[in-house]
Amino acid sequence: MLHKDNKWLLLTLLSLVWGSSFILMKRGLVGLTPFQMGALRLIFAFSFLIIVGFKAVFKIPSYKWKYVALTSLFGNGLPVFLFAYAQTGIKSSVSGILNSLTPLYTLLIGAVAFGLTFVRNQVLGILLGLTGCLFLVYFGKEGNGETHYFHASLVVIATFCYALNVNLIKKYLPDVSPLAISTGNFSVMFIPALIILFSNGYGDVMMQPETIKSTLFVLILGMVGTGIANILYYQLIQISSPLFASSVTYFIPIVAMSWGLLDGESLNFMQVIGAGIILCGVYLASKK
Repeated sequence: MLHKDNKWLLLTLLSLVWGSSFILMKRGLVGLTPFQMGALRLIFAFSFLIIVGFKAVFKIPSYKWKYVALTSLFGNGLPVFLFAYAQTGIKSSVSGILNSLTPLYTLLIGAVAFGLTFVRNQVLGILLGLTGCLFLVYFGKEGNGETHYFHASLVVIATFCYALNVNLIKKYLPDVSPLAISTGNFSVMFIPALIILFSNGYGDVMMQPETIKSTLFVLILGMVGTGIANILYYQLIQISSPLFASSVTYFIPIVAMSWGLLDGESLNFMQVIGAGIILCGVYLASKK
């Protein structure tokens, strides 16, 4: 296990990897449906992790597999499809910014369900973050109205899943290695992902040039942005705290917005204000 002094290194690496995930999802959706992309992401992550973590899986105590299954569902199973579908209606940069709500939900769930305590400035941070979310979503609705709200809400649900996952791991799996948790997670999701992939017509289009190109982007997303990143993330949770680990989303929007700008995306002035309010809220919520 890494020393606690390495938590900032892990936080930086994760910010770069996950911040780049949104542009990879955007590229993947060019030739794939959201369900195809989500399923492929899970399959590629499993394919990588089972090679490096096969032995680690057998070290998971049998009575802890129920928690591995829960963290599989909330940490990966649901979010990969929610994010994939969301990006058919909102920009990748907006998706990355909304993802920064994770630490706010981590704090709320930790306090309500796991007995964690928080101070006044953290409450203010939560309120600011939610206000910023409203700004970002409301002032980005031009052109697709209610559809924009729906797609943005999917990201919000995904961040809630991530936050629940963080608390579950810290509470029930603190003594299980990050590699074992990650490999166990994707082992649970592998068969369902295969069923989802081929029941959504991937076999009919898999040899088309556009599909192959998009699949390669998802290959990178699955192996690096999901497989390797999950190992690093679970390691970070174990050497720090749920709130510190979830604060990786404080830096992700910067990376996501940078990729978005390079890809021709833009945010209007009020959306930039909303993004700033969210990040201020996350900063306050992360302080003790």
